[in-house]
Amino acid sequence: MRVGIVGGGSIARLFLDNIAKGELGDAQVVAILGRQGSPSCRALCAERDVAFISDIDAFIAARPDVVVEAAAHAWVEEHAEHILAAGVALIVLSCGAMADDALRERLESAARATGALLYVPSGGIGALDAIKAAAVAGLDEVTIRSAKPPRAWKGIAYVESLGVDLDALTEPYILYEGPARAGVKHFPQNVNIAAVLSMAGIGFDRTRLVVVAEPGLERNTHTITAKGASGEIGITLRNVPSPENPKTAWLACYSALAALKQMQSPVRYGT
Repeated sequence: MRVGIVGGGSIARLFLDNIAKGELGDAQVVAILGRQGSPSCRALCAERDVAFISDIDAFIAARPDVVVEAAAHAWVEEHAEHILAAGVALIVLSCGAMADDALRERLESAARATGALLYVPSGGIGALDAIKAAAVAGLDEVTIRSAKPPRAWKGIAYVESLGVDLDALTEPYILYEGPARAGVKHFPQNVNIAAVLSMAGIGFDRTRLVVVAEPGLERNTHTITAKGASGEIGITLRNVPSPENPKTAWLACYSALAALKQMQSPVRYGT
């Protein structure tokens, strides 16, 4: 499998490390797409002897079988449809961008037209198998509470607009509570999990998101509750933050790796 990666951060390094160890069979990274002025991405490519490309058409010309997006909402908005229209499978991690119904419909249409797989992995959460099954039976409500240490919410424009002093917090502080559709836009790097939960379940407007800055918390903690015709679901995940980025769970990085492994295998457990 020929793999293209968008972004030269921790996920790209994780893929390269696992491929070097033979964990992904005969998969190879044929190119990394990064910004022209990204020294860290260029350095990673030079270190691992992988082609660095800054142009989307040149990236597609490198003939990847699958592209792993580990960049940002803006990249998904601008380029994801182009990848799918070229018939290339796409694993999307910045899936909060798909809260835009028009964008999501374009991506789904492009995938159907070419037969290219559009794959949104579960990221830093679980229970999506159960949520999808329960949605078929009929779900009345779905809530996700995402709590992270205050430092994980720094540098976010929406949080800064609240005027809260994150360093001075002594108890949990709710930064946002409401529909997932608005929430994923406020926190583009932190709550993509609410987007995939919404798409697997009852949609962005009916899925409720609660975002919390919690002093003393060491792990990113996500609690999902759902109620419907098939019963009740409750799950809590306490994720170790990525060593390079406290906004992202280490589990989310491995979710991308697991997604690629699943694409290579004719055997599948769970949905």
